[in-house]
Amino acid sequence: MASYTHEEFELSQKHEDILGERALLLLHLEAHYEQQKAKTKQQCLMSQAVKERNAQILKDLQNAEKNLQTKQLLHPDIINLETHYWASVERKLPEWKQYLPGKGQLPGKP
Repeated sequence: MASYTHEEFELSQKHEDILGERALLLLHLEAHYEQQKAKTKQQCLMSQAVKERNAQILKDLQNAEKNLQTKQLLHPDIINLETHYWASVERKLPEWKQYLPGKGQLPGKP
């Protein structure tokens, strides 16, 4: 009969150990759940901020596109002057290459 009581005591002790481990695991599980909940909330906030930022970027791009479409073209005389200027630069460039930085002295300098 004494051995039966000893077995009951050991089983009771194991049962208490198991309940203690279970309680500890439940605490860890609850802490993990709270961390996941906080992480999910943070991700939702970040997602909302990204959506707002993207909406603002889209709005800015649409405004820029609208401004480019409504921008007046340059007057034909200005385009003609610009074309002649760059043609002149291209014609004179070979004469001036020797005077580029590191190539020699500027004309009219000793």
